[in-house]
Amino acid sequence: MSDITRLLEIMTRLRDVEKGCPWDVAQRFETIAPYTVEEAYEVADAIEGGDREALRGELGDLLFQVVFHARMAEEEGAFDFAAVVDGICEKLVRRHPHVFADPGAPSPSWEEHKAAERAEAAAASGQRASALDDLPRGFPALVRAAKLQRRMGGAGFAWRDRAGMMAKIDEEIEEVRVELAAGDDAGAGRELGDLLFVAANLARECGVDPEAALRATNARVEARFRHLEARLAESGRTPADAPDDEIDALWQEAKAKETGRRRADPDER
Repeated sequence: MSDITRLLEIMTRLRDVEKGCPWDVAQRFETIAPYTVEEAYEVADAIEGGDREALRGELGDLLFQVVFHARMAEEEGAFDFAAVVDGICEKLVRRHPHVFADPGAPSPSWEEHKAAERAEAAAASGQRASALDDLPRGFPALVRAAKLQRRMGGAGFAWRDRAGMMAKIDEEIEEVRVELAAGDDAGAGRELGDLLFVAANLARECGVDPEAALRATNARVEARFRHLEARLAESGRTPADAPDDEIDALWQEAKAKETGRRRADPDER
């Protein structure tokens, strides 16, 4: 018995109405979807942490999510796990003709393949194809913003230079100020959304993944705050007990430690 066959049989047993797990039996696509997204992020977290053992485990959890969805689809008579595997195999071969059909031929970009597939799908349904077709709305907002911008840029809708993007950021910041001055928090929220969108676009232009950049900032801020908490705990206090100037000094202390670690890293450039 192959490992994947064993996993499929375990999934079938878990979903057995009479002998399975009540929780697993009760699940539907909609209830499992959040877990699928969560597992994908845990894979990314294990990769960022360089923990290969954790990565092995998280990949298993993610694979289980694929098997879970496939099993529910099989129960509906829609498709099974084998059809999922066949589908991705066919797609990979189709998108790599320079490898499987005509070795040595120029390699079309992944986006060129996807654009052709979008055009075929639109033609088959009698619709007009858009560069923004098939972008899931379930993506995290920053991820989707970057993907929207990349698609629009590929279609010719893009800033000519970074100076224009910076000017737009300044414009959006000023619009946030105007809304705040007017006491319109809802309006400020709209303008903050515009500001984040333009900032994500600038990140993309700089070759930076905005989601990864924010995750890295989150990690730095968390480390600094934990340092601040630990230092204040030495005197039995919390951040709420400390004056602003001490909080600022401890924050700078944490940043200095962070900079020192980077300089001590021989691979740091």
